[in-house]
Amino acid sequence: MNAGITRPRTYVVMGVCGAGKSHIGALLAGHIGAVFDDSDDYHLPANRAKLAAGIPLTDEDRRPWYERLRARIVEVRSQGRAHVVACSALRVSLRDWLRAEDPPDALQFILLQSPRELIEARMRNRPDHFMPPSLIGSQLATLEVTDDLLCVKNEGAPELVLEALLARIEAPGLRQFRSPHFLSL
Repeated sequence: MNAGITRPRTYVVMGVCGAGKSHIGALLAGHIGAVFDDSDDYHLPANRAKLAAGIPLTDEDRRPWYERLRARIVEVRSQGRAHVVACSALRVSLRDWLRAEDPPDALQFILLQSPRELIEARMRNRPDHFMPPSLIGSQLATLEVTDDLLCVKNEGAPELVLEALLARIEAPGLRQFRSPHFLSL
């Protein structure tokens, strides 16, 4: 870590289903010695059932889930620990729910970018997951890319993606990187 740079206490590794949030998030947490949470573990059973049926969640469905996640962020912070959360957080309003009243440097959203074909392949290779590949399109349509996101391509070996992510986190002035393009839709 470069001297004089303050690392956010909480990182939210975000993106559409199949973006690699859980895998890359767990690698990041392991590397920086942070607590790792997968937001899927905080879903209500009714939400999991709805998603498994191919029905996108509404904000009413998401609200208790995001409240649980925010409570977990506050809990881990109260322990003085760094925290990595894997969570879709596709829309600005959802990210605002997770951020709450945090100062700007307390929470960093990291958007994992992958071509749609790669996302589809990943989704086909996890048949036991409750989220079906049929929801990729609705997730891509929902995603709101903003200037405050740290965007990282997730197309290669996970170790190389982690290396690129760490370089971005540790490089001064690159926290608010704007990607010149996103997914091929």
